[in-house]
Amino acid sequence: MKIIIVGATGTMGQHLVSALEKEHEIIRVASSGGDIQADITSTASIENMFKQVGEFDALISTAGPTFVGTWKKLDDKNFRNGVEGKMMGQINLVLIGQHYINSKGSFTLITGALTEEPQRNFANASAANGAVEGFVRGAAIELENGIRINAVSPTVIENSPQYFPYFPGEIPTTMKELEYAFRKSIFGAHTGQIIKTW
Repeated sequence: MKIIIVGATGTMGQHLVSALEKEHEIIRVASSGGDIQADITSTASIENMFKQVGEFDALISTAGPTFVGTWKKLDDKNFRNGVEGKMMGQINLVLIGQHYINSKGSFTLITGALTEEPQRNFANASAANGAVEGFVRGAAIELENGIRINAVSPTVIENSPQYFPYFPGEIPTTMKELEYAFRKSIFGAHTGQIIKTW
């Protein structure tokens, strides 16, 4: 399979590249580095990325910037980090990518436990996650040609210990759990599902 990994140079993306590149053709996409550079907050940049890749079988997104900070600093400008990044960035990967993906292909987006288990400093991420999950469910009944769409929802991941203090009492998602959640979406038959690791 030809699989695009958006966010390929990040913690989750690097692990997924390593796990899947032995079996599949992986196109690594990131804001810097990778095989192709793309800014997911720009529809022109996303379109250019797909033109470079051409036809593909699956897209994984582990990308999606949001604002992380105290409630007092959350304003319209900061809130748009999540709206334009994790929300519209991922949604546009699908809206534009549907014109390039092969029939029976799949999209897998990233959300997180913050949708249902909010934590301080992450209201922007909670909102963006919820919007993406709603989009996944809605898109699943509209996409044509057997194309599937799901989201993977981890809690804080084990390879990002710098975030552990923000998630008191949470058992971190292991990298293996994360990998197999993405494998379930890519290689399984599910669509419109939020695949949780928590």
